[in-house]
Amino acid sequence: MAHFCEAQQCFERIDMLDGQPRRVYRHNEQVLTLWPASKVARVEQRDPVALFPAVISGSEDQLFERYDMIAESGDRIAGLEAAVFLLRPRDGHRFAQRLWADQGSGLLLRVDVLAADGRVLETAAFSDVTIGIKPAPESVTAPMMKLDGYRVVRTSPRRTGLEAEGWRLTVPVAGFKQVSCVMRSLDAAGDAQSSVSADVLQTIFSDGLTHVSVFVEPLRADRHRAGAGAFGATHTLMQPLGSFWITVVGDVPMTTLKQFADALVRR
Repeated sequence: MAHFCEAQQCFERIDMLDGQPRRVYRHNEQVLTLWPASKVARVEQRDPVALFPAVISGSEDQLFERYDMIAESGDRIAGLEAAVFLLRPRDGHRFAQRLWADQGSGLLLRVDVLAADGRVLETAAFSDVTIGIKPAPESVTAPMMKLDGYRVVRTSPRRTGLEAEGWRLTVPVAGFKQVSCVMRSLDAAGDAQSSVSADVLQTIFSDGLTHVSVFVEPLRADRHRAGAGAFGATHTLMQPLGSFWITVVGDVPMTTLKQFADALVRR
């Protein structure tokens, strides 16, 4: 990952080194995702992101209503001196997180997501970091203009509201607030042979530290299968609701996802 800033302009490049080859380029709110193997390019506009390297996605008041922050002994990550903090939840609706932040820049160097019994469910960390290099925005902007040979998929999410689309949560999930709601067209961007496409309502809820996404789409019996699963700290719940299909995803306990799914009703 490379991240550059010049004045108010932000540039980012991400290369996926494992699994299916994928590259992501971002200039401010414009994001380009490339799948070289299938020659597919997705271009989309995303909501403005917090100033790098922000961790908190809401107000600090919202965060500390649900978490206690405990300073721990310092550590070294990727050769840098780091301050270490434990964010311990005050209820069972979310996981604890231990954060390592660079002493000089505040850059988040490592995150551990912890189960209630202290087990590490997921960890993400830098193994090598260079801070303060000369910006190279052309390494982002040049590839974004060279899409010859790619099938370009352009998506324009429409901002909306949960109730405006005929839905509501009968019981709010404690500590989570709606931060985004869009109607987007999803297709199998990584598969040039697939023609699967659908309009999907995506609503994002946050407690200031973690997020839960609720997806609503028309039910398709030929491809939808109810179930639940977990990969690391990320849990997923999928189930029908009348003629609609509900998918709830987030780095929270399954019981929290169940609360979102059970509270969602069609008006």
